[in-house]
Amino acid sequence: MKTAGIRVRMLLVSAFILIAGPTEADQRDAKLPPLFSELAASNDFDEADRAASRIWEIWLRHDDAEVARFMTIGISAMNQRNLEVAYNAFDHLVGMAPDFAEGWNKRATVNFMLDRFDASMRDIERTLALEPRHFGALSGMGLIFDTTGNPGAAADAWEKALSVHPHIQGARQRIKDLRRQQRGRPI
Repeated sequence: MKTAGIRVRMLLVSAFILIAGPTEADQRDAKLPPLFSELAASNDFDEADRAASRIWEIWLRHDDAEVARFMTIGISAMNQRNLEVAYNAFDHLVGMAPDFAEGWNKRATVNFMLDRFDASMRDIERTLALEPRHFGALSGMGLIFDTTGNPGAAADAWEKALSVHPHIQGARQRIKDLRRQQRGRPI
């Protein structure tokens, strides 16, 4: 992979592990549909980024204080690269709140960071079952397929992510590279 491809991939990894602080709500929040409409209709990156940030804020919230506490512990551990502590926090969180999509997504992220791709994919599938619009989980799916050498599936996942969030940085170029790779052409 060329240097530009590596930079694009790192940008995509950064988008995948976007982290914000929890307070109270989840993927069922009534504020989400208009935010997703705003995101889909956005004309530029800054406009999309504002809508996406508000979506992430809602996804990260949960009204149960104990669930929110484990989200905070997990995010803090992830930020410190203490991945086993992060995994244990998110694992406990999904046990307490199995219908909270972002708990599964965070555990998927940690599993990805630990190179546990099958486990990460299972958590992504659960995230998407709870929140089909989860562009972070779709991006994660793209990263897993890309990392494990399945360029067609990776491009498909990135295209699904872009159908929800049309301004994911680096995704369009990565799709072009993956489609070229899929056709057997060098990137």
